[in-house]
Amino acid sequence: MPQPERQMSGARLRASVDGRVAGSSNASAWRAALLPLFILIILIITLYRDTAMAMITIWYRSETFTHGFVVLPISMWLIWRRRSALAALSPRPNLYFVIVFGGLALTWLLGDLVAVNSVTQFALVAMMVASVPAVLGFSVATSIAFPLAFMFFAVPIGEFVMPQLMDWTADFTILALRLSGIPVYREGLNFVIPTGNWSVVEACSGVRYLIASLTVGTLYAYLNYQSTRRRLLFVLVSILVPVVANWLRAYMIVMLGHLSGNTIAVGADHLIYGWVFFGVVILLMFMIGARWSEPEYGAATSDPAQTISNASGRQPSTAGFWLMALLFAAMAAMPMFAKHMLDPAAGDDAPQLVLPDTNLPPWQAADAGAFGFKPHFLNPSAESNRLYASGDKTVGVYLAFYRGQNYERKLVTSTNVLVPSSDKAWSQVEHGAASVDFGGGLRSVRFAELRRMGAAPAEAPERLLAWQIYWIHGHLTSSDYLAKVYSAAYQLLGRGDDSAVLVFYTPIQGSGDARETLASFVASHYGRIDEVLEAAAAGGRK
Repeated sequence: MPQPERQMSGARLRASVDGRVAGSSNASAWRAALLPLFILIILIITLYRDTAMAMITIWYRSETFTHGFVVLPISMWLIWRRRSALAALSPRPNLYFVIVFGGLALTWLLGDLVAVNSVTQFALVAMMVASVPAVLGFSVATSIAFPLAFMFFAVPIGEFVMPQLMDWTADFTILALRLSGIPVYREGLNFVIPTGNWSVVEACSGVRYLIASLTVGTLYAYLNYQSTRRRLLFVLVSILVPVVANWLRAYMIVMLGHLSGNTIAVGADHLIYGWVFFGVVILLMFMIGARWSEPEYGAATSDPAQTISNASGRQPSTAGFWLMALLFAAMAAMPMFAKHMLDPAAGDDAPQLVLPDTNLPPWQAADAGAFGFKPHFLNPSAESNRLYASGDKTVGVYLAFYRGQNYERKLVTSTNVLVPSSDKAWSQVEHGAASVDFGGGLRSVRFAELRRMGAAPAEAPERLLAWQIYWIHGHLTSSDYLAKVYSAAYQLLGRGDDSAVLVFYTPIQGSGDARETLASFVASHYGRIDEVLEAAAAGGRK
């Protein structure tokens, strides 16, 4: 009997000794790995400092993304909570992440070529995150997968859902008002009830509530639940609750204004009431979620057998960690070198963009200010807005040409629209897509119906039908995404970023008349307009 006990005691002693040896080896490996990782991340931030500063600027100026300031500290705290589990792992560089890193560097380059903040900022954060498995290994990154993933909440992205959220808010509010017995007349995002006029604007979209709830809800799910199913379910709830809560908030504000004769819940008050209501809803969501919280299994301990398993094999040398960090630093620098080499083919001269006064028979140039309308496209390199008349029909043509685009001056951006929501003269009441013959084939265009908001001259139209499409080196597309893809492709080919937007508009005088007028004009005269754009592009080329 004593023999097995001595054997078991000897096995425990060997496991303990091996565990201490492995632990010492792990500690040595961590000391060798952390400094190269820290230097690599600092180099990435330094190389992409403009992107990092742009991200911080958005955190500072936009209340929607102010939470970005606390994302990194929270991620660091979450990693610190895992320090016992990490100490049991042996860091080991992973060369396979060269492919991942290369893809992220290319993503940043493409995003920078077309000046898309969300893409470049996402790529920057992704490179910082990918540095962890690249230098420390996949097992280490898996152990802190959530803290690393949480860092992506620092990327100020999400406002692209604003138009859809605004539409849903308007739909629900109007339905709820009608079910409450209040008559409503709606045009687009504007609606009229017996006691006043209302409209759903950006502040009413609920995107701030959604992003705040998703960020906090995801963190709450990670800290309070252990099963993946419960975590995902709570994250889904944190998406649905703020959307529905915003619908109820909008309905309640309109009802308060209606019942009080517009003495409360108007002006700044409705924003304050909205945040109070949202805070109460989120608090209730967390209180309910706490009923199903799961206790943490306990802090990870250093199991000698697990330590031996993770420490098996030859430990990487200090030089190995430094070589891996230098390799990934060189890959991170490649987009900067490529950006320097990809000089636009266009010259520095401002393009000349002049729509013809004649040569569009039977249309003749008319008074350009007669409609009092000009699309809202900011900082173009050149633009032209011209009216053409033929009998009792009038068509407006607006061109905005962009060259040498950057983050301050670019064609495709959320601020370049036909009519901004703050416009006092015009309001967009309907929008969609239509197929139009451009003289050489059908192309999809965006259409919008615009209604005049204020007083107008006697001859000015009350409503306009507008068609919008992008011109990228002769390619036509109505898609923001394809416009960016075409622009990036031409820059990679060394042909520059010359691009333009075309807007055709005409008064709405009767059913089908406006569409037929625009269709006839575009089919007959797009070729001449294309020549104007090609001449503007060719005029500045070296």
